Amino acid sequence: MTLPQGFARSMVDWQRLHGRQSLPWQNTQDPYRVWLSEIMLQQTQVSTVLDYFPRFLGRFPDVAALAAAPQDDVLALWSGLGYYSRARNLHKCAQEVMGRFGGAFPRRAEDLQTLPGIGRSTAAAISAFCFGERAAILDGNVKRVLTRVLGYGADLAVAKNEKALWALAQDLLPVQAEDMPRYTQALMDLGATVCLPRKAQCEACPVSTVCQAEAQGEPLAYPVKTRKLKRTSATLWLLWAVNAQGQVWLQKRPDSGIWAGLFSLPVFESEATLLAAWPQETQPQFIKPWKHVLTHRDLHLHPVRMYGSGPSAPACDGLWVDAQAWPDLGLPAPIRALLAG
Repeated sequence: MTLPQGFARSMVDWQRLHGRQSLPWQNTQDPYRVWLSEIMLQQTQVSTVLDYFPRFLGRFPDVAALAAAPQDDVLALWSGLGYYSRARNLHKCAQEVMGRFGGAFPRRAEDLQTLPGIGRSTAAAISAFCFGERAAILDGNVKRVLTRVLGYGADLAVAKNEKALWALAQDLLPVQAEDMPRYTQALMDLGATVCLPRKAQCEACPVSTVCQAEAQGEPLAYPVKTRKLKRTSATLWLLWAVNAQGQVWLQKRPDSGIWAGLFSLPVFESEATLLAAWPQETQPQFIKPWKHVLTHRDLHLHPVRMYGSGPSAPACDGLWVDAQAWPDLGLPAPIRALLAG
């Protein structure tokens, strides 16, 4: 495949004039801040991360502070961002940076990839932004940009085709290491603001003259990926138990499965098992169920409000939490919304 001439230079020059310049995790070579932003931005809108990023830094200003914190504190501050495995890996990663690397993030993408929660593209972003390493990123936005520019129509659901795209991404990198931060940012900016999934704004694109998809008149035909994740659904019964002091009964979720490691209302697979787990001192109050939509799963939530002094089944182990205390715990977004409402 013939590579477009001047691609990297056009991208760098465009970013300097038209790219995003003022996001709070930009204009820094601090790998802690870059890493934190990269993890937060996975599967999450920039507008949402703009709220969480400064609060997280306020509580954990550096990798040492994050590593030393209890996991519950990390999950509490992450609450509402979703994909909580990111937060658990974030905490583990900070501890490994302290333990294995003496508190300094490694400078090479190859070494960064050995840390929990850091994949190939995230490792490349950190090493390119902070250390000028010539390492290619290839997240979803960048795959879209590069497949369109190159006219790369191979099915990315096939591993060898994605591997080939990685090699092409590496071949397109700027020759000069000092161009790597701006080039990497340019790819991110173009995919986020111009070369969009359902609308390719080719008139604003700095590389439209060398773009194969634009030449074909079919930018939306790329990227090609045939395998789609099937949506699943689950019905969860939530025990919303309250005592005379207005405390709510919460339990710590297991380390695997839905809402792993978070505090939650006790979860049951059926109405019958929920009712059997709590003595019915008063009539149960069945709250109107609703659907909570995750990326690949729909949760049908059925809360039941109960009153009493404690559970009648071991499966309902937990603790009473004051109304002033539960907002500071790591809670799944739908549980937080239910309690707050």
